[in-house]
Amino acid sequence: MRKIDFALLCSVVFLTLFGLFMIYDVSSYVAFRDFQDKFHYVKGQIFWVAIGFGLLTFFTYFDYRKLYNLSLPILISALVFLILVFIPGIGVHALGAKRWIDARLFIIQPVEFAKLALSIYLASWFSHKERGRFPAFVLLVGLILFLVILQPDMGSSLVILSEALIVYFLSGGNLLYFAAGIPVTVIISLIFIKISPYRYERLKTFLDFNQSAETSSYHVKQILIALGSGGFFGVGLGNSIQKYAYLPETTTDSIFAIIAEETGFIGATLIVLVFAFVMWRGFLIAVKTKDNFGKLLGGGIITFLSVQTIINLSAQTVLVPLTGIPLPFISYGGSSLIVDLSAIGILLNISKHTL
Repeated sequence: MRKIDFALLCSVVFLTLFGLFMIYDVSSYVAFRDFQDKFHYVKGQIFWVAIGFGLLTFFTYFDYRKLYNLSLPILISALVFLILVFIPGIGVHALGAKRWIDARLFIIQPVEFAKLALSIYLASWFSHKERGRFPAFVLLVGLILFLVILQPDMGSSLVILSEALIVYFLSGGNLLYFAAGIPVTVIISLIFIKISPYRYERLKTFLDFNQSAETSSYHVKQILIALGSGGFFGVGLGNSIQKYAYLPETTTDSIFAIIAEETGFIGATLIVLVFAFVMWRGFLIAVKTKDNFGKLLGGGIITFLSVQTIINLSAQTVLVPLTGIPLPFISYGGSSLIVDLSAIGILLNISKHTL
């Protein structure tokens, strides 16, 4: 048994602590305005960072192979949580979406747990080399996607679909099915965009954001102002103008735009390179793992982390239509952070069993 992948661990610790600093940086004005406490958001995030690193440590030493027998109860729990968001009195309805559960002491976002649960279950299922069950695979993934799209959460549905297809592909699944799934996915996505007014507006904004600032192009224009203001070297840490209530969702989805504004092209590129390094190490662990379950589990985990990162960074650099999805390890939010750090803990445990 080898030691854990120390380079991966250091990269994730850096991103998490940098995210903690940036959350304080971007939220201090709004936190003081709304709560008379400029540390309001960062204090909450420190709590989740502590829980997250505790879980990372636990899963680093918890033999990942034991998750094999726990995969079904984990998946069922995730499905129950996804359904609970629609139950009045339990689910939280905010900003036109039903994505959260009120646990009284804190708010849970079940879709984050579903991403990890699906990776564990599919790795367990396909490690048996039962590749002839494509219809059952489609039904399972379709059910989860249906519950997520109902929330609605198009960004997370793309992440879940991507990790499911990659695990299926890595398990040696039929490439014809895999290839056929791509155009079908594109068509279904376009249908959902067309029938949903706010998604359709986001697509129109992406295709032509030279519209009035009062329209849906406002968010995109503020992102572009942040990126342009940063220039090559940035305006300096703490000197962002966009964080003063101009750019929406600065602590969550749009935090990278503020990073780019304050640290410029150089700083933003460094963060992207660190994320790329994390992706590379994760896929390297998956490829070099001895047993099939570990290989598929590692592949599923690093896929959902990578796709989520790519979607967020692409949206914040206006390469794809704007979508609400957090940047792993950096964005404000407890559910995403503890799941991401738990997933890294599992990856680190798998890395001890590589070739």
